Amino acid sequence: MSIPQSGELAPAFEAHDQDGNLLRLSDFQGRKVALYFYPKDDTSGCTAQACDLRDNYQQLLGAGIQVLGVSIDSEKSHKKFATKHELPFPLLVDEDKKIVQDYGVWQEKSMYGRKYMGTMRYTFLIDEEGKIEKVITKVDTKNHAAQLL
Repeated sequence: MSIPQSGELAPAFEAHDQDGNLLRLSDFQGRKVALYFYPKDDTSGCTAQACDLRDNYQQLLGAGIQVLGVSIDSEKSHKKFATKHELPFPLLVDEDKKIVQDYGVWQEKSMYGRKYMGTMRYTFLIDEEGKIEKVITKVDTKNHAAQLL
């Protein structure tokens, strides 16, 4: 699946978060959503990104932006990651890879010459009507909130 572009309707989704709550994109109608995809809970880059969003969370909320993280990790893994780093926003469980595929972020990657499928670190800023306002493909993990504001 190709990556949705600015101006297009964001693919609808529903998933459980780290606390077992079922969340849908439609739950956030009327608010902006920063839907950020990350490869793996508790790895260095993913932790830096999550902690930057945590540290700037009130500023993001003040700008009307709800943060939602997505990875293919389990609810248990998300819970441990969120608790360890005191993350104030939901982390969506996508173990069946539906959301990563709908957003086109499940792609072939390469490390040390080995090719494998994985989640690209992309963020979609979705507007109040559910349309994609901005796609960030070059995420600065230590300054990601600034990229959204």
